[in-house]
Amino acid sequence: MVDTISFPIATPTGRRTAEVAYERVGSGQPVVLLHGIGHHLQAWDPVVGALAAERDVIAVDLPGFGVSPALPDGVGHGLREVTGVLGALFDALGLDRPHVVGNSLGGLLALQLGHEKLVRTVTTFSPAGFWTEGERRYAFGVLRAMRHGALRLPSPTVARMARTAAGRAALTSTIYARPARRSPEAVIAETRALREATAFEATLAAGRSVLFTHDLAEVPVTVAWGTADRILLRRQGIRAKKVMPGARLIRLPGCGHVPMNDDPALVARVILDATR
Repeated sequence: MVDTISFPIATPTGRRTAEVAYERVGSGQPVVLLHGIGHHLQAWDPVVGALAAERDVIAVDLPGFGVSPALPDGVGHGLREVTGVLGALFDALGLDRPHVVGNSLGGLLALQLGHEKLVRTVTTFSPAGFWTEGERRYAFGVLRAMRHGALRLPSPTVARMARTAAGRAALTSTIYARPARRSPEAVIAETRALREATAFEATLAAGRSVLFTHDLAEVPVTVAWGTADRILLRRQGIRAKKVMPGARLIRLPGCGHVPMNDDPALVARVILDATR
């Protein structure tokens, strides 16, 4: 069940209140799951059951995505601002340096949290921030096209397309290598999440100059990349390894940009091994 929590955050104009939606299940060491841009916490649904058997799993709707409202006026959606909010969220939930797992934008946020020593381990799937300028422009162009499609397609059309494997492929093959595996209900919900993401443009704008250049030598880091990622190309994983020589780099055969749906068993195993 999705809950919401309100908590204070520090801003340049004083303390304000942020609100974040999350789902918490299982028991054991806490593991926080962070989704990518335009997605929502349900992106992790294919692996939550396996993780919750051994971990206290907290899947989060990032501010301005899913059902989490955007941050208060005057608070940006840049890397430092959002990681500051996530640190305050950890405090509000009583989490002392949890393990953190992220995909795409969530992976970049997870790495920044690791740099700020707010987490115990970092596990990332196709994290943003290891691109060339050309690769960044390409990725942002793909994301804008996906957003435009979600805004343009009427809800009845999305529902009709989601009922067939070909329709689900048309809607989600950019992020999934095996889109037919995604349920119609999930495809409808994530298309709506992309359409209604209030922080989409602000997040893209803030990401134009982002490169992750910190070696997280004191935090165990795992970087996993799908061989069929069509948004952040897998060669970026090699760059991540050069930035963080101590990180473990894992290849995910046949997986796309959001691998949790393509191979849930493999993704769950990577997370459980990394957070052991």
